Amino acid sequence: MRIRITQQQPEGAVLNGEPWPDEGKEADVPTAQGAHLVASGVAEAVDDKPAPRARKTRKGGDDG
Repeated sequence: MRIRITQQQPEGAVLNGEPWPDEGKEADVPTAQGAHLVASGVAEAVDDKPAPRARKTRKGGDDG
C-alpha cells in the first residue's frame, strides 16, 4: 500500500527499520500497516492508479 505521511514523527522514529519519512513524503508499506497508519491519522492512502483523463467534448449547435 502506498501512503503519504501527514504528521512528522520525533527524531529517531523508524518505519520498517528506516528513518521515518518527512511529512509529505510517500512510502510503500504492507496493506495492514498502511491501514493502521491511515486510521491513526499519521498517513493518508495514495491512489496508485492515474487519474482518469478528462473527456473532450465537442461543442455543437444550440440543440442542448
